[in-house]
Amino acid sequence: MRTAALHLLVPALLAALAAGGAQAQSPHNSSSPKITTYRWVDDQGVVHYGDQVPPQYAGKDHEVLNGEGVPVQHVDGQKSPDQLAVEARDRAALIKEKQHDAFLVTTYTSVKDIEALRDSRLEQLEGQRTAAMQYIESLKSRLVALQTRALNYLPYSTNANARRMPDDLAEDLVRAVSEMHTQSSALASQSDQEAKLRAQFQTDIERYRELHTLHSND
Repeated sequence: MRTAALHLLVPALLAALAAGGAQAQSPHNSSSPKITTYRWVDDQGVVHYGDQVPPQYAGKDHEVLNGEGVPVQHVDGQKSPDQLAVEARDRAALIKEKQHDAFLVTTYTSVKDIEALRDSRLEQLEGQRTAAMQYIESLKSRLVALQTRALNYLPYSTNANARRMPDDLAEDLVRAVSEMHTQSSALASQSDQEAKLRAQFQTDIERYRELHTLHSND
């Protein structure tokens, strides 16, 4: 009887032990330790793995891997003030670009609208250019008249008995020359402004077409 009971008890014990072992090895067992692996790159560009990040690399980018070696978290490293400033400028530029895109698609109904505004702006600049050129011509005439008067006075006159140039004439000459320089520089600046205006509108036209194509494909 005892032998028969033992024969019946042994299989039951083996089954219980097997079930207990399987439970201990199961990944769902809350008592099993969880190992965290980190991946980081050193200053020479070499990739390293370990259960902790060395202190000298703790402030740099690194990744957390699960038990299968799959990245589950990316930890951003500390950034220098210069890096933060560059990121801030990039974000501001991206926001500005998106705002301009929204302006283009909500303001214009076609490329012809952009071209019409461009031509209007160029016409305004051309009017300003014409007025500036006319003013410069009047300054030239005034300067010639002042220079002719100055020839009657020292030090420009060849007459030994000539008088010293009056102060008001000298001041008028200085003002005329200075104004000529100012207006000539402004005229050159208008040429640059016209070139930039054409380039900006051409960029807007190309971007509008690109955005229109993207919206058409949506």
